[in-house]
Amino acid sequence: MSKTEKNLQEAFAGESQANRKYLAFAKKAEEEGFKQAARLFRAAAEAETIHAHNHLRELKGIRSTKENLQEAIGGETHEFKNMYPRMIKEAEEEGNKGALRSFNFANEVEKTHAALYQKVLDGLGKNETVDYYICKVCGNTVEGEPPDECPVCKAKKVAFYKVD
Repeated sequence: MSKTEKNLQEAFAGESQANRKYLAFAKKAEEEGFKQAARLFRAAAEAETIHAHNHLRELKGIRSTKENLQEAIGGETHEFKNMYPRMIKEAEEEGNKGALRSFNFANEVEKTHAALYQKVLDGLGKNETVDYYICKVCGNTVEGEPPDECPVCKAKKVAFYKVD
């Protein structure tokens, strides 16, 4: 791998993390009543997304939808089979309950994501339309109407929001 490819990977990771961080900062600013700061954080987050997409494109990291779905399935599967189990074990060993909760939520939801990606891959080309809802507590993703209680974190139905 060339230096430039390594730099593109590093830049992609940095811009991606900045996007997520700035969105979290925007949410906090909104909660505290600082609307202008929230607006700026959201604007910067959008710019970071453009940068990340440009870097990923130069890395040839965006392929056909079928290939992208296969990659997504592989990534989600790696997370719930390898990455999160290790992190859960280490958080348990260290007694970090907050991290343990966060890792457990993510681990369970990654299984769902892999299954949902597989379902779409299996039906690719059928052009079926399904609504998705996300639990704002744990990130659980469901098809159709949300359940009365999140099976991952036990949040009530009102914790789910529709993704367009």
